[in-house]
Amino acid sequence: MFSHVMLGASDLDKSKQFYDAFLGALGCKPGFTDPKNRTFWRHAGNTFAISAPINGEPACHGNGSTTGFAAQSPEQVDAAHAAGLAAGGVTCEDPPGWRAGASGGPLYLAYLRDPAGNKLCLLHRPPKEAKPA
Repeated sequence: MFSHVMLGASDLDKSKQFYDAFLGALGCKPGFTDPKNRTFWRHAGNTFAISAPINGEPACHGNGSTTGFAAQSPEQVDAAHAAGLAAGGVTCEDPPGWRAGASGGPLYLAYLRDPAGNKLCLLHRPPKEAKPA
């Protein structure tokens, strides 16, 4: 359904440092910056990017918006959450942990905001036969 996700950032260097650490904990290589000063991360067939807004206005986060990132395990969720916090992110909502999913299955979730204030979610959905510890 999606070709990519791009979020606005005012301090592109600080945001690149954050996302290199955050996405690196999910197995993604460091982002590359193109001649238009947009930075892209590509991993597992997906593309994520940051850019200064093209209209010249300051970047701002979307109130009520969340960008979700898939993780392979609860440990990977915890590692990416910790890496994001260490790189300038701010935790939000409940601490990382298991929650009931909307479809009835358990989800391991963690939330944080990037340096530009964008809300991010890390999500691990176990196989149906697996149950959380």
